[in-house]
Amino acid sequence: MPPELIILIIALIVSWLVFSALVNLLKTTVKTAIAIAVILFILQLFFGIGPNDLWQKLLELPQAIWHQVTGG
Repeated sequence: MPPELIILIIALIVSWLVFSALVNLLKTTVKTAIAIAVILFILQLFFGIGPNDLWQKLLELPQAIWHQVTGG
């Protein structure tokens, strides 16, 4: 077998592996985004918590954790 053919086969295999990994990453990202959207929708629909309220709490979270850790 010529070395060029071996290199071509290896390149195709590596390309396929990279492509498969990227497709799996994309699937995971889309599933996570949909889950977050559903959670936000449920929070707003049933509890009246809007995106701005949630964002404000997320911004306050590091300070709240710091107060819990330091006891202050």
